[in-house]
Amino acid sequence: MIRVNVGCGRTPTKGWRNFDNSYSIRLGKIPLLPGLLLKAGLILPDQYDYIQFVRVHAIEFGDILKGLPLADSSVEVLYSSHVLEHLDRQEVELYLKEVWRLLCPGGIIRLVVPDLALVINKYNENHDADAFVTEIYLSQSRPRTFAQRLRATIVGSRIHQWAYDGASLSRVLLRNRFTEPQIFQPGETGIPDPGELNLNERADVSLYVEAKKG
Repeated sequence: MIRVNVGCGRTPTKGWRNFDNSYSIRLGKIPLLPGLLLKAGLILPDQYDYIQFVRVHAIEFGDILKGLPLADSSVEVLYSSHVLEHLDRQEVELYLKEVWRLLCPGGIIRLVVPDLALVINKYNENHDADAFVTEIYLSQSRPRTFAQRLRATIVGSRIHQWAYDGASLSRVLLRNRFTEPQIFQPGETGIPDPGELNLNERADVSLYVEAKKG
């Protein structure tokens, strides 16, 4: 049995299999290319740094919507932080179908997403519509130059496709056959011996929900 961090970005979990679908991982496998792209201004320094980061931390390329290269029922815990909100409703169904395939009976999924309730509470306090729209990532500037379009292809869109609170995310899990959804506070978990898993990832904006494959 293995433990998997899907969409790990810059926060892989030591001792786990860490997957991300960033093209930076593929670029990192081509010698000298990232340096040439940086000199040409086609990628930014932070993107170049991430390419080096994924090399050092052995992050694997994997698109969970197309299926991860792992056997059925081979995963005891699957963790995913700030990924689900970037998927549309149909993609969420595909995502959870693949999670179901991967998890062993009784396996645990831990999802971390932006908490819509926190953003709404903040808006109700300050009535700042611009801050509200910014925090739920409803839009981003369109790439206009070739370099901007290329960077957008490499980095991907940061637009959110959906927003969740604890009740709505729990319903999604139940609808996709998972059982016992539970909302946790930062630092809390039902995962036995979570090891070096970050249980406080982006705690100021996040919602934490776990469920089981029944």
